[in-house]
Amino acid sequence: MATIEPVARLGRVEGVIVVLSQELRDLWLGGRALALSVAFSLLLSVSAYLVATNQALNFLEQRETVNLVLQIAIAVGALLALLAAADTISGERERETLESLLLTPVSRAGIVGGKLLASLSLWLAAFAISVPYVWFLGRGVGMVGDALAIGFVVGTLLAIFLVSFGILISVFSTSNRVSLSIALFFLLALFAPTQLPSAAQRGWAGDLLLRVNPMTAGEHYVGKIVTNGHGWQQDAAWLTSPLIAALVFSAIALAAGTNFITLRGGLSR
Repeated sequence: MATIEPVARLGRVEGVIVVLSQELRDLWLGGRALALSVAFSLLLSVSAYLVATNQALNFLEQRETVNLVLQIAIAVGALLALLAAADTISGERERETLESLLLTPVSRAGIVGGKLLASLSLWLAAFAISVPYVWFLGRGVGMVGDALAIGFVVGTLLAIFLVSFGILISVFSTSNRVSLSIALFFLLALFAPTQLPSAAQRGWAGDLLLRVNPMTAGEHYVGKIVTNGHGWQQDAAWLTSPLIAALVFSAIALAAGTNFITLRGGLSR
């Protein structure tokens, strides 16, 4: 991140805005976020084409097709945001720009807040890219509005959760490689319950695991509304873990950033 021009007595909100604007420039004008967004659009194009035209996949109903596209958008969008967040502090250390950032008149909470919001821009871009695909695949069943609304709500909660976790590990990681590796392992662990046999997922233990895991709970809730046509309130309990995870981890990330950002990874100060 480039050095922020000195400004006297920046308040918390002003500091967040300054860091956010600089991070957005680095992400998007620097080309990293744009390249990831293009790759995501290609992935989504291939997936939408296969489910819409491949004869072997025609057993999928339109609702299931829209649900599949939304699941991909949420999962990949959250992944992109997580990777950006995992680079926030550990990346600054490796590029030797963290010291100059800490010397600016921006509080550490403002630094973390700005970086968190900038990382979320990758999820917002992924969602925006998915909108025309959802519209095209779901326009015949009159559920495009609900699908987009629930996808945005669930995806945003999960993105906040994962971005906060990414920043948290970035604060304490000794290197950028360690931070990115932990982030990817954590995401794979969150998706592991989806590989359980169907019988195991239907048992009480499997159901509890799906509900406690924010990723599986959020995507299950999306499926209930988009595929099964349930009302938003009918399965609202599935939103509990994504909501709690977003609130708790964002608070922990802000606290860790405020108290533990150092020029070297770890707990030493």
